[in-house]
Amino acid sequence: MLRIEYAYWLIAAFLAYTGLGNLRERHGWRAAFWLLLGGLFGGGDYVLAQQAVGNLLPAQIAGVSVIALALLAPRLHRHAHADSGDAESRLRSAIRLGHKLFVPALLIPLVTLLVALFGAYLSIAGYAVFAKAQMTLTGLALACLVALFAAARVARAPVRQGIAEGRRLLDAIGWAALLPLLLAALGEVFTHSGVGTAIAALASNNLPTSSAFACLLVFALGMVLFTVIMGNAFAAFPVMMAGIGLPLLIHQHGANPAILGSMGMLCGYCGTLLTPMAADYNLVPAALLELRNPYGVIRAQVWSAVSIFIVTFAMMWMLVFR
Repeated sequence: MLRIEYAYWLIAAFLAYTGLGNLRERHGWRAAFWLLLGGLFGGGDYVLAQQAVGNLLPAQIAGVSVIALALLAPRLHRHAHADSGDAESRLRSAIRLGHKLFVPALLIPLVTLLVALFGAYLSIAGYAVFAKAQMTLTGLALACLVALFAAARVARAPVRQGIAEGRRLLDAIGWAALLPLLLAALGEVFTHSGVGTAIAALASNNLPTSSAFACLLVFALGMVLFTVIMGNAFAAFPVMMAGIGLPLLIHQHGANPAILGSMGMLCGYCGTLLTPMAADYNLVPAALLELRNPYGVIRAQVWSAVSIFIVTFAMMWMLVFR
């Protein structure tokens, strides 16, 4: 039976490969960063099992490792790999392969969707192929493996070259590769720590709550601001909805929940365009494209974000109270 733990072990093996490669090339800080991260991925089950029986030492070591990652991150300076090839050879390869380049990329969502929809019905000799828990994530890991072999087939290159290119990209992205994981955890922390309740109290004490326009403006700007801070509109949404959306706009002023939610998320996406915390949108592409300015993507998106926000807020004001 395929379980999500196997995917974590596979990620740990890849991180160990990346760390050992950097160690051979005498990039000590970078090697330590990836080896520590690989240890956390590979040892997660052991830490949870020991914590369940009352042994807190592995969890404490994992916590110290996370702090060490934060200390190591500023030392991960970008460096060129000798095997990355020049731009002209990569362009010739891309022209030769044409639209076949998209096949491995399209396989990832396709295989993931098939596993999510039909994985529960697959069995061999009466044993389920996929564990029911986190089946979509297991399917995503399987899809990445399928895409790796498909890419090797399309490019007529050995699989190990794909793994080496993966290591090169991971080194180019650096610590920003961890931001999506950290932001997901941050959203959960904000929700459980009662930030939404605090915002509701703050709004009740300081805002003209009798004005629907003022409440809606604070809600929309709050979605932008919290998305800039947290890097993800999905993380900002429960905080702002619990603090202002539900108590003031929906219950007090009778706002349409569906319109408020959908257009509020669009306001949050304007914040996504403006923040380096949305690493997978703004920093990772800059690193992959090897832009000189890592914030060049954000600078190019500023006026688009402002324009979309103004139009979205105007439409929300016209539609949400009808």
